[in-house]
Amino acid sequence: MEVSAIPDLPEIRPGDDLGGLISERAELRSSDVVCVASTVVSKAEGRLGDLDAFPPSERALAVADRLTELTGEERDPRFAQAIIEESEELIIEAPFVLAATRFGHITVNAGIDRSNVAGHDLLLLPEDPTASARALASALGCKVIVTDTSGRPFRLGQRGVALGWAGLAAARDWRGEPDRDGRRLDVTVQAVVDELAATANLLTGEGDGGTPVAVIRGFEFGPHETSDELFRGADRDVIRSALRAYQWTPANTTHHDRDASRSE
Repeated sequence: MEVSAIPDLPEIRPGDDLGGLISERAELRSSDVVCVASTVVSKAEGRLGDLDAFPPSERALAVADRLTELTGEERDPRFAQAIIEESEELIIEAPFVLAATRFGHITVNAGIDRSNVAGHDLLLLPEDPTASARALASALGCKVIVTDTSGRPFRLGQRGVALGWAGLAAARDWRGEPDRDGRRLDVTVQAVVDELAATANLLTGEGDGGTPVAVIRGFEFGPHETSDELFRGADRDVIRSALRAYQWTPANTTHHDRDASRSE
């Protein structure tokens, strides 16, 4: 398998033909997987915004006030309003905002970016990343994954994840297959599009490299059963259920504080 970044892409602006700009700079094969950072997809689709376009509701004011109080950093209620409008649900409102987007991805601040947005305040995620991936796949004649970077529970650091994909399944389903000792695998479903997104992110990077598109060549999905599910629904998400039940207070941020609150 080979991975290469596509060089010399210009700054993407609303209305740009992103598929055309990519195809002009790469000779692609139908078996290639083209990983495209959501930032440039969003820019081409005009998903740039300004804070003044999000007058804060009472809920946004409350969220911003609480975050300001808890973190000691002034939080803009207009940004809180943008998160609310881009979300299906706010799962956690403090000490940070964890949101479920309308297409199923769960991430901090609904994935709204405030970097590399020259002339604007905000960059929103693509409204429908799967539709974006399908449009690019049709234009490029190959497989496409729209990627983003996301933090991980229980671990430091970010890694690439898939927001939308076209031309390949999301996962390899190993359930029912034997391990090396002949034991049947019962729960293993390998999130292939996430792994490919993370691979591409090693080249597309996080800063000002200007290489938001990478081509993965030679990847073989294999003969396994496939699944197109990636985002766990709320009805099957025990972590989300636990978070809904948990009420954040300053007294339960550390073991020491919890013990102190019990003694009181």
